Amino acid sequence: MRIALIAAASENDVIGRDNDLPWHLPDDFRHFKRTTRGHHVIMGRRTWESQGSKPLARRVNIVVTSRPDYEAPGALVAASLDQAFALAEAAGEDEAFVIGGTRMYAEALARADRLYLTRVHAQVEGDARFPSFDAAQWRELDRVEHPADDRHAHAFTILTLARA
Repeated sequence: MRIALIAAASENDVIGRDNDLPWHLPDDFRHFKRTTRGHHVIMGRRTWESQGSKPLARRVNIVVTSRPDYEAPGALVAASLDQAFALAEAAGEDEAFVIGGTRMYAEALARADRLYLTRVHAQVEGDARFPSFDAAQWRELDRVEHPADDRHAHAFTILTLARA
C-alpha cells in the first residue's frame, strides 16, 4: 500500500489557523476531493473535530487518537498511525492519504511514498505547520500552476512528488 500525504501549505509552511484553513481555494479543494475520493483518509482527532466531526463523503475516514473511548460516528478510530495504516491495508487499500494535522504529517512523512502538496503563494499567519522535508529526497511527477483570480485570493501550485 502506498502512503501519501496531501496538504496545502503557504510559502512559510502554514497549513492552519485556529483549527481552520487560512484561505479559500475552491480549485485546490476540488483537487483534494478528486484525489482522495474512494480511498482511506487518515487524520488526527483535532482535524476530525475541525471538520465538524463528520466523515468526508465517499472515503473511509480513520481518526487517530490516544483517547481509548473516543467515538467518531461514521469513521474508524485507531490508537496510532500504525494501526490506521494496518486498517487501510487490511481493507485492500492501494493508497492511503494522511490529511492532517501537523502531528500526523510529521509522524507519517518518513514513511510516505508520495506527497500531494499544494504550495500557496503567500506568507500567512497560522498556528499549524507542514513539517519541513528534504526536497532532494523527492522527485516531481506533476505540477499545475493556478493564478490568483476572482475565486482564489492567492496563486498556488499543485505538486505531486514521489520519493526518489
